Amino acid sequence: MLSSRDLLRRMAKGISLTSPEKFSDLADVQINEFITPLNKVVFGRPDENVRKARSIMGKTGMKCLPIIKDGRVEGILTNRDISEFHFSALERGGKKQYLADLSERVGLSFSSMAEPPLFISEQIHEINRPLYVNFSAFELPHPFKTANGVASNLRAHGPADYSSDVEFSEDAYFLKVVEFKRRKFVYAGVADGVGSWRQWGVDPRLFSRSLMRHCEDALNEKEKEKKDGESAPKPHEIMAQAHKRVIEDNVIGSCTSCVMVFDEESHQIHFSNIGDSGIIVLRHIDLETAGAKGKKSDLRAAFVSQQQLKSFNFPYQLGWTGKELGEEEGDDHAFKSASDYCNNTIHVRRGDIVICASDGLFDNVEIEEISRICQEWEIENGFIDADLDMEARGKRWRSQGGSKGDVSKDKVKALSESLVRRARELSLDDGVDSPFAVLAKDNDIMWSGGMPDDCTVLCFHVVGHR
Repeated sequence: MLSSRDLLRRMAKGISLTSPEKFSDLADVQINEFITPLNKVVFGRPDENVRKARSIMGKTGMKCLPIIKDGRVEGILTNRDISEFHFSALERGGKKQYLADLSERVGLSFSSMAEPPLFISEQIHEINRPLYVNFSAFELPHPFKTANGVASNLRAHGPADYSSDVEFSEDAYFLKVVEFKRRKFVYAGVADGVGSWRQWGVDPRLFSRSLMRHCEDALNEKEKEKKDGESAPKPHEIMAQAHKRVIEDNVIGSCTSCVMVFDEESHQIHFSNIGDSGIIVLRHIDLETAGAKGKKSDLRAAFVSQQQLKSFNFPYQLGWTGKELGEEEGDDHAFKSASDYCNNTIHVRRGDIVICASDGLFDNVEIEEISRICQEWEIENGFIDADLDMEARGKRWRSQGGSKGDVSKDKVKALSESLVRRARELSLDDGVDSPFAVLAKDNDIMWSGGMPDDCTVLCFHVVGHR
């Protein structure tokens, strides 16, 4: 299937700085070289409602949704179809509707622009200045894990205390600062080894650790051998190279993974994610500007990465069985390649908190509670006052030495540790349904309480000065 996104992606590749092509050359490229293959097409069904279609299109960013029945395309649902669905022909057209809805809303005078709200003023003030991140990592293994495997409960676990030796964890991560074109980039990644390999006599830790190690090795080599003008590698390129090397090493296993890079000059985070690890960006929202009463601001999710699962508790993953999987294996496995990653770019602002973590966090701690923990950390360390006054924070930022970057660097480790320990606490709580338990019940699976698991959290605090 050919979409406008496919065309734009091919054009962007064609006009890249490394291999520029003329438009005439792009126009001569055969369509089958860049169309979306059928096994990657997202589709709807005729018996689903408009709300479901809008949800699919909104989450995937699609403007057109193929409607499939019995393997055949019944039609294409577009954004315009959905828009027109809500209005009759009389409501969409005619003089009366134009006068009522549009006539006084076309055109702005040069004096009509109001002073920008506070959060926009801050963004304009910072836009030409580089941003920096202070970062940290913390991890804990499954609470019932030992060198011999995982127990079902504390009694079967054996030792009196819960496990804390990270050598038992099937999660792995890396953090690396590299320099390209005299600009520094912070790369990070987290991988979650699939524990079910243990029943086949395979150590699930080996694949995830090997993948993250090769990511870091690839970055070291890129930085050492970089050519003049060479751009920083994209996360999915690093992941593809690392995956290839893991296969060459014949490391059996599989894992989910998320790799990201922070660009201090462009104020962006680029990331690639496959499976149920992921990224969230927390930001103070100006509630007064949004029309809310009471508190002036609140820390809440500005972005949550999309997770990819074949079915409940069966995430897509990178893997290797010792041989290439052919058509005879069917589509029962969840193995993907780096080209199947969910790739995205996020603009970040000063004061944002970015969290990259394995599912041990997201399966046990609601996004709202993650936000609460991070906000308490901010208040405790003086990054914002207890009244959540963004204007006071803005004044401090504009004053000399007001970034508190040194405090952030010293205290960000405590934030990642707090999140991991809270995930551990909730994973052992049988009295409150975790996000995992809620989703299990939505899929007709009886589960209550938390979901004990390995947990790794990487925290990034965006500051104005190092």
